[in-house]
Amino acid sequence: MPTADELLSADTVRELARLLAAAAGRPASPTVLTCADALDGLSYSARVAAIRDAVLADLPADWPGFEAVVRNALTDHPGFDGWMTFPVNEAVAVRALAAADGAFEPGLALLHDLTPQLTAESAVRPFLRADPARALAVVRDWTADPDPHVRRLASEGTRPRLPWAPQLPAFIADPRPARPVLDALHRDDSEYVRRSVANHLNDISRDHPELAVEIAAAWLATRTPAPTTHRTVRHGLRTLIKTGHPGALTLLGHAPDVPVTVDGPHISTPQVAVGGYLVFDYAVTNSGDAPAELVVDYVIHHVKANGTRTPKVFKLATRALAPGEKLTGTRRHSFKPITTRRYHSGAHLVQLQINGRVRGEAEFSLDAS
Repeated sequence: MPTADELLSADTVRELARLLAAAAGRPASPTVLTCADALDGLSYSARVAAIRDAVLADLPADWPGFEAVVRNALTDHPGFDGWMTFPVNEAVAVRALAAADGAFEPGLALLHDLTPQLTAESAVRPFLRADPARALAVVRDWTADPDPHVRRLASEGTRPRLPWAPQLPAFIADPRPARPVLDALHRDDSEYVRRSVANHLNDISRDHPELAVEIAAAWLATRTPAPTTHRTVRHGLRTLIKTGHPGALTLLGHAPDVPVTVDGPHISTPQVAVGGYLVFDYAVTNSGDAPAELVVDYVIHHVKANGTRTPKVFKLATRALAPGEKLTGTRRHSFKPITTRRYHSGAHLVQLQINGRVRGEAEFSLDAS
């Protein structure tokens, strides 16, 4: 992942200062220029906030004057694109929502025009938090826009749990108001847009699994589903598939009660040290008399500091097996130290999970000293 300095470097901000000054018709954008020299040690989000505030300080305080400068930069100054526009988008939201004469729809219209430069997915969220119904009335129109960046903005900006952006509590509690956006875009011509739709559906599944399955089922049940719909649904329900949700698995043809015979997991490294690997092999045989669509996962139950265990699901294979056909494999699972998990010594557990159901397990010991 790029560093904060790679995304919003001092040189990038100096160039932003030059472009904004040119767009405003003056020799300098002083606060933005000063901000460029004060970025060392700041995280990405802190950089965005600092540059946003500098832009607000340098550009006109009234909405018409502010909008005029940004639009001039957008239309008449090549180079005003990429990551430098991200904090400008944030400034647009602040200025539009604070405008005494009301700039709600004009602010969204400006973000519509800015999003092809990078993305305005984070900047639309203050509008959705301030007045969800009013913002959605605009966003729904974006689903028919000829620019895929704008169509993606409609889906990505309304995601309840968009990473690295403020959450939308109203949509976490009830995501249905944004459903027309997803219904309009799930079969979009652009993979860029469809992937956003799938990620939005996955967000919904975390809080409302039954609704996510209902939405996906409706897409698949249409008289002429697009050839891409099944893939979009599978990606959108990926969390439910990993956790063994029966409705999601059944919808995608992975019956939880599929007849299979499981041999394993057979562990060849019963003692594992942090930095090493758990190695195990397995075999899964279709013991029924019809083809079987299988999602084969494994679950590691990590020991916590208090001695209890917490599960984490990992993918092995998604395969169709003919009657009597066997799937075999060996997996090396790394226990290399990572920043998102702290390992603890003790008896861990590995399980094989077939279509969401545990079909075999074995213990191993981890030495985290």
